[in-house]
Amino acid sequence: MNPDLVLPIVSSLGWLFLCGAALASYRLKWSQMLKMALVWVAIFLGMYLIVEWFMVARNTVSTLI
Repeated sequence: MNPDLVLPIVSSLGWLFLCGAALASYRLKWSQMLKMALVWVAIFLGMYLIVEWFMVARNTVSTLI
């Protein structure tokens, strides 16, 4: 493993644990937590697709010029 990747991986795991603890503090039902998680996945996936589309569109335009 690359030593430069250790800190981002450890910090990401820490943030994930912190988010999980915050979500658990609401004491929601499993179905509500799953629904909330799916909504967040959909939001991030949608933003990723929008950014990727703009990147592809920009590269396509630059090759035409």
